[in-house]
Amino acid sequence: MSDIEKNSTEPVEEFEREPVPERCTRGLRSFLGMFAGEHVAGTELLIGPLFVVHGVSAFDLLVGLLVGNLLAVLTWTYVTAPIAVKHRLTLYFQLEKIGGKSLVKVYNLANGVLWCCLAAAMIYVSATAVAWPLGFAMPGLNDWLPSGVGLTATVIATGLLFAYIAAKGYAAVAHFANIAAPWMVVMFAVFGIASLPELGIASFSDFWRIANDSIWPGQVQPGRIKFTFWHVMFFSWFGNMAWHWGMGDLSIFRFAKKSNYGLASAAGMFFGHYMAWICAGLLYAVQLHRNSADVSITPGPLAFGVAGWAGIILVFIAGWTTANPIIYRAGLAFQSIHPKWSRFHVTLAAGAVASLVGIFPGLCSKFLDVAALYGLSLCPMGAVIFADHYFIKKWGMVDFYAERAGLRNWWPPMAAWLLALVACVVMNKVAGVQIFFLGLPGWFAAGLLYLGMSKFAQRRLVGGEFKV
Repeated sequence: MSDIEKNSTEPVEEFEREPVPERCTRGLRSFLGMFAGEHVAGTELLIGPLFVVHGVSAFDLLVGLLVGNLLAVLTWTYVTAPIAVKHRLTLYFQLEKIGGKSLVKVYNLANGVLWCCLAAAMIYVSATAVAWPLGFAMPGLNDWLPSGVGLTATVIATGLLFAYIAAKGYAAVAHFANIAAPWMVVMFAVFGIASLPELGIASFSDFWRIANDSIWPGQVQPGRIKFTFWHVMFFSWFGNMAWHWGMGDLSIFRFAKKSNYGLASAAGMFFGHYMAWICAGLLYAVQLHRNSADVSITPGPLAFGVAGWAGIILVFIAGWTTANPIIYRAGLAFQSIHPKWSRFHVTLAAGAVASLVGIFPGLCSKFLDVAALYGLSLCPMGAVIFADHYFIKKWGMVDFYAERAGLRNWWPPMAAWLLALVACVVMNKVAGVQIFFLGLPGWFAAGLLYLGMSKFAQRRLVGGEFKV
């Protein structure tokens, strides 16, 4: 019997509180499809235009994306995947072993809520592909409130559909992504190519000239900050910081046969966060070429303007394949708060929360900031996991201390997380460091704080027993 043929309320054993056995690990193809499906997504039609809104130049965008996405792939491969394959535990259960159940309940609540916010953006993107052909009112660039009952109802219905697929478990999520990903990659490329003639591009020399003059001219929309090479590079590296530096994808790579499957992330980074962001910028340029006053970023109409109904279908499917694994992760986060809860029903509930959040379009118009804040908020706990895995024993301490000492709450991980976030707030408010550049110093601060406080607080084994 296959995984998704099992009981519909608990369709597959997800090994939430035990290592994934070797017999249940998956090959490279599963991860290629997962990353391509998740990162060649409807939200690319938000991010690509938002770079234009922030006034990035053509050189800064093209080169910044190249460097940042390469760094992201290397981080997944050499930071996240080796720890995932070594222990084969979810992020949440591994944190419980390190910091105790009380810590994990607080962290998982924050994690699940933030993941619901990200899933909300994906749901909104797909919903615009349904609502626009039905004639429902679409929001403007700076609108925060829902634009009408029609779009609101469409967002909620779309989110509940996505939640059901995510609740079916990892096998269903990966299966759906593998089917959709190749088609989405091709369609994004086709849409980008289809936009070139209308922009007057017939050769590479035309492209470079028009890219600087019309597509990415460096003009900042009111109320937005100016983006440089460094903004683009760090955003493309840290846009998924919670997944790699923050260890969120321990929950995914625990199914990998080998740690070098982290290289599969390149399928998402270079087809999605490189090609698709560029193609989305081209679509936005076409919209501005037709009507310079239309600065709205609404994925459904944006894609339809160049690709017709094929664009509508792409937006819907692309949002779906991204929402699926994010709702799946949110379900794992909430379910770990109370392990006896049904993961199926908890995932459905997470999808319902994401659907309600998704009715507010302001979340999408500020998506770059939302994504950066999400990664910054959660990545310090990834530093705790990294430090516990690689350095805790070298510093003469015990790894997985809460589990080994029988503690429900071990305070150094929580303290390191909160103090690192306080340090980031100080850097932002006092030193003026923008949110896009805070992730890495926050991560290193958390790791060092955790090691230092653990050295102070841990007591060595005495006579085979912990003295705490």
